[in-house]
Amino acid sequence: MKVKFIILGLFLCVSASSLAQETNAPKFGKGILNLVGQDSTWTMKVAARMQFLGIGQWGENEQGNLASVGSNFLVRRARLKFNGFAYSPKFKYKIELGLSNRDISGASEFTHDAPRYILDAFVMWNFHKNFELWIGQTKLPGNIERVVSSANLQMVDRSLLNNRFTIDRDMGVQLRHKFNISEKFIVKEVLAISQGEGRNVTKGNLGGYQYTARIDFLPFGSFTGNTEFVGSDLKREVKPKLMIGAAYDFNNNAVKTRSNQGSYMFTDTGFYETDVKTLYINSIFKYNGFSFMGEFADRNAGNAVARNEDGTATGDIVQVGYGLNVMSGYLFKNNWEVSGRYTSVELDKSITNKNKETQYTLGVSKYIVGHKLKVQTDATYLNEINGPEGLIYRLQLEVHF
Repeated sequence: MKVKFIILGLFLCVSASSLAQETNAPKFGKGILNLVGQDSTWTMKVAARMQFLGIGQWGENEQGNLASVGSNFLVRRARLKFNGFAYSPKFKYKIELGLSNRDISGASEFTHDAPRYILDAFVMWNFHKNFELWIGQTKLPGNIERVVSSANLQMVDRSLLNNRFTIDRDMGVQLRHKFNISEKFIVKEVLAISQGEGRNVTKGNLGGYQYTARIDFLPFGSFTGNTEFVGSDLKREVKPKLMIGAAYDFNNNAVKTRSNQGSYMFTDTGFYETDVKTLYINSIFKYNGFSFMGEFADRNAGNAVARNEDGTATGDIVQVGYGLNVMSGYLFKNNWEVSGRYTSVELDKSITNKNKETQYTLGVSKYIVGHKLKVQTDATYLNEINGPEGLIYRLQLEVHF
């Protein structure tokens, strides 16, 4: 019911605004409405997107043979997006609301028992030359696979590395800057300070704050259309383009099992706190339809095992370890693409008691209108050392107005 009221309210607001403002009907994939204030002091683009996902899974049975373990069909993502500028083109904003069950799940006492509708809500102020200040809730400058929008992924979904090591979104401030070493060589830097407990947390700040720094080197200049954080080489780069980067995240006195993600850790005296540090090293390369992405992640903690006052373990554990993810694809001139991905995640077994996991994924995509209208399918083989094996097949349709 709440979702219906939100959608109705947004519709009425947009309808009312459109009566007094200049409205342009953009072509498919460029938004639903483009609103411009009569005095040109503000703009708003309204967009919506949907992802429909079908999944089939097979795993080992008691005899050690692969057998069907289930299937599912769901609205993976359903979102409303608003962006533009307010008062000046140097003061931009973005709002993104998630409406699918997967998007809004996770309500708890820390979110005032309310669904987590808000994905992004932040402003971007270009206050001086190449300096930009971001304020609000959005993605932290962490692992590159997460920074790439779920609408712009090369495969159906992100890898196991992202699942284990991402720091995703949080509330805070980010300072962004870029400069040129030479005519083509560009360096981009980001510094972020955030609350450290993930998105939509409203009840104070437990533990300390989270500090994230990222630097990217683009020796051959900008990617066409600034698409370094877009999966696949849809622009068919005429000249090779490369980005090499690294990010470091320090979550002071973190209270969750995966830095600002995962579940809260408790002891007999309250929350368990420990410093959690995560390092990311990544690269992106694109040329003439070929694309490559590689990423390494490493996480450690001051004291990974939560303990009560008497020294006994509580069962809560920081997910420390490392992972590697490499992915490549080739886009044919008919906009069909084949891609492959290898992922390996090895958590510290002496702490987590988990074995090494590997994923091998093969994907096929058809881009009808780029990432705005596409059909993607992939098959993944999962293997756990001294553990079970499994297969996952996925088919997904993306529609993005």
